[in-house]
Amino acid sequence: MIFFPLYLMMNPERLPKSVVCRLMKDLKRRGVDYADVRFERLLRESLVVENGQVKPVSLFETAGVGIRVLIRGSWGFASTPHLLPSFLKRAATQAIDLAKGCASINKKTIQLAPTPPAKATFRSPWQIDPFEVPLSKKLDYLLWAESTVRGPKPIKRVTAHMDFTKSAKFFASTEGSEIEQHIVESGAGLEVVAQQGNDVQARSYPNSHHGAMAQAGFEYVKQLDLVGGASRIQREVLQLLRAKPPKAGQTTLILDPTQMVMQLHESCGHPAELDRVLGQELSYAGGSFLTPERLGTFRYGSKQITIVADSTVPGGVGTFGYDDEGVLAQRVELVHEGMFTGYLSSRESAARLGLRGSSGAMRAEQWDVPPLVRMTNVNLEPGEATLEELMQDVKHGYLLSTNKSWSIDDRRLNFQFTTEIGWEIVNGTCGAVVNNPLYTGITHQFWQRCTGVTNRDTWRLWGVPNCAKGEPVQLMHVGHGAPYARFDGVTVAPAR
Repeated sequence: MIFFPLYLMMNPERLPKSVVCRLMKDLKRRGVDYADVRFERLLRESLVVENGQVKPVSLFETAGVGIRVLIRGSWGFASTPHLLPSFLKRAATQAIDLAKGCASINKKTIQLAPTPPAKATFRSPWQIDPFEVPLSKKLDYLLWAESTVRGPKPIKRVTAHMDFTKSAKFFASTEGSEIEQHIVESGAGLEVVAQQGNDVQARSYPNSHHGAMAQAGFEYVKQLDLVGGASRIQREVLQLLRAKPPKAGQTTLILDPTQMVMQLHESCGHPAELDRVLGQELSYAGGSFLTPERLGTFRYGSKQITIVADSTVPGGVGTFGYDDEGVLAQRVELVHEGMFTGYLSSRESAARLGLRGSSGAMRAEQWDVPPLVRMTNVNLEPGEATLEELMQDVKHGYLLSTNKSWSIDDRRLNFQFTTEIGWEIVNGTCGAVVNNPLYTGITHQFWQRCTGVTNRDTWRLWGVPNCAKGEPVQLMHVGHGAPYARFDGVTVAPAR
């Protein structure tokens, strides 16, 4: 059984700061070189409706303390869901013993890049607390939206979902930081599957892979207008059953913001994680082609390409006040006008590479696991063109939307993506729908072929709620913002 102080159950906004601070004083007395303590209370709700039936409602709640200590250049970590002094002392002892044991065998010692201690509070903005919206209201809306898609005989399955997260966190370190953060996230979407003969097609709204998520309240779900989008994906999935695949060969591609999400995630965000570059993820997630000697010298893309990791952008699910080792949120250029210029880093990895400081990218899924280098909001900066200007001189090409599947090698170089839908572009005009489009490339060659990026009016920020990394695996919420982008000379083929 898990025990929490009564005041936490009565007032989830209140955090046990005094408990954490007393634990921090005890760690200092016990002679650690560095320590941080992170209390977190996390609440998640997931609602799913499929073909008129309500699936089991998932409501997950957890709270506890994670303790990380550094002794003689080695880490130790332990956690406990109990806030009683005896349990906290036992967890602290476990972390210290683990660090001492690692120090006795480690040949390399860990150093931390400096960061100023902070005493601060961060609260994400929201208007309507999704956990205060009646369950019946949320389910009624999902049933309404998915029933709007059903009807035509080829439609076999329609799913509608909502996902909500609320976290309250307090962080303290032996360097003097005391940071409180409160964050609410909301998301929703629709998926439809249709079949005619052996042909099966799918469409999602407004994005696939549960990608419509933002740091906001229930007002974001209302803005998505699932009912309004239902008729669109119904029409498009039926069009896909009658459509033909693209012609194989090299051509011009324009990717819309929904597909740019996955392109950024897989071929820029992951290879820019400095722990991967340093070989710390080789056993599970692989390495990276963005090796240290390429920093500042390697042409990653064309001059049209500037990519930033921005944990300050409003509404992003990779936005926060401070990361999970007390580093201030910041905007870091990973690629500047095509040149590779920066990494996603931690205090440890930044020190190993001799960087001035961490990029503030250390985050943990929840209190019972140590933080890892994770993407924040990895965004492609907008250009100046309109979509019509990107298309106007395309004699033949394709506009592709909404990721269906992907594959990429363990250094993040060779990739292929398929999308749910595409449209043929002929003489600058978008025309017939194409199904099962696939495109492939080598990361830096692909980005070097970018010949245009649309303006701020077309830029859209999306959320990815299931980025996997680490052993044991941690699922992180990360954001990606992008406009439309055009790429010339890309290999395209039918996906089957």
